[in-house]
Amino acid sequence: MLMFSCESSTLKVLVVDDHELTRLTLQLAFSGQENIRVVGLATNGQEAIEMVRNHHPDVIILDLQMPVMDGWSASGHIKAISPNAQILAYSSVEDANLFDINATPNFDVVCKKDVPTKELIALVKQLGQRAGNASAA
Repeated sequence: MLMFSCESSTLKVLVVDDHELTRLTLQLAFSGQENIRVVGLATNGQEAIEMVRNHHPDVIILDLQMPVMDGWSASGHIKAISPNAQILAYSSVEDANLFDINATPNFDVVCKKDVPTKELIALVKQLGQRAGNASAA
């Protein structure tokens, strides 16, 4: 029987959102999951960049509209620091461009904030596998 090392490794997630309730709710949702650990909670893109440097997350849940530095700007900096990190753009905004993957080259997936929690967790796990595969390649 083959055992895969990525199964036992912990997926590191960074949550970036300017709303405290959103950050804490996502942290709580992920805390109940096996093999997922929230390594940081950032309130804006600038904090997110520092946390990426310090914690090397596999997946970043990145709000797009924030003060100081928005998710659009931060995503380019994050990909420059950590090209294998998977960025999930997390937005409540109705923006047609958001779902055009060509218009959002730094985002690995786009997700609306009204997504069911189970779906968001499944999406983060999928992205974590992608990040693991990219760093192993």
